[in-house]
Amino acid sequence: MSKQPTLTKADLIEEVLRVTELPRKESESIVETIFDSIIQSLQKGDKIEIRGFGSFRTRQRRGRTGRNPKTGEKVDVPAKRIPFFKPSKELKDFVNSEEAASMTAAAEAAAAAGETHRS
Repeated sequence: MSKQPTLTKADLIEEVLRVTELPRKESESIVETIFDSIIQSLQKGDKIEIRGFGSFRTRQRRGRTGRNPKTGEKVDVPAKRIPFFKPSKELKDFVNSEEAASMTAAAEAAAAAGETHRS
């Protein structure tokens, strides 16, 4: 079983760099600004909605009594907010479409070709 490819922040910066042909520092700034804006909005309790992609919001998780796995001792786990992402119907449909499957196969083939050249 092969390892599933992972898109990183560095990959996103490279893509912005490639598409916009902006200098690296500006591309980094664009990606950082987007992530910072999402984080700040979630911290304030705002909902972020990106049409055709999905929405981010926070959910409240109730406090509960847990157990320390080593000692079995009861531990109070406080209530907290957690980030939650809900994909749009368009994103779900695209991920499950034939076009997405062919793009994934092409990406895996390109990654395999890149690995053979590095040896």
